[in-house]
Amino acid sequence: MNPMKKILCFGDSNTYGFIPQTCKRYEAQDRWSGILQNLLGDDYEVLEQGMNNRTGFFKNPENIKLCGGEYLPIYLQNHHDIDICILELGTNDAQFFYDYSAEAVREGLQKLINSIHEANPSTKIIIVPPVKIQANILDGIFAMYFNLESVEKISQTFGIYKEIAQKNKCYYLDFNESVKPSEIDGLHYSAASHRIIACKVAAFIKLNNL
Repeated sequence: MNPMKKILCFGDSNTYGFIPQTCKRYEAQDRWSGILQNLLGDDYEVLEQGMNNRTGFFKNPENIKLCGGEYLPIYLQNHHDIDICILELGTNDAQFFYDYSAEAVREGLQKLINSIHEANPSTKIIIVPPVKIQANILDGIFAMYFNLESVEKISQTFGIYKEIAQKNKCYYLDFNESVKPSEIDGLHYSAASHRIIACKVAAFIKLNNL
């Protein structure tokens, strides 16, 4: 009998399952990482590690768990047996009070990859670029974090995610090819989008024999 494979879903609010209508959290059966567990079945264990407002590359002033670059190595100290890590970070780094740039993305993403491989060199990594936030984000509560420059900067960095993925022999999976953020806040996914994402991730894992 083959051992159960462990999948770490490490990301921000769109991995956490933030509901744009209510600002609460989708139930496990409605968020993509929870749905993924059901789709893959007993051969896999999905570890959900999404948090609202988590950055990937910059020090988050709220607490260390919201700083992906600092917290991921700590988390992995007790999780050396991760078979697959899905990294979904970078959206919050585009908030206007961070110095978001191509170089910051390149260095920050490399640091995340290094920390995973230091914990377990055989872990397979799936890089997920940020959500393509929409201009209508400026009409809601998240205008206190993002501006039009944030929208433009994110769209300019997708090639870097793919470049770093290829350089490190990681997999690359762009959710934006299948879904768009909700029209309610321009940032977070609807329940329907979460299901589409879960199906896409499950198919990707099976297609690549991960």
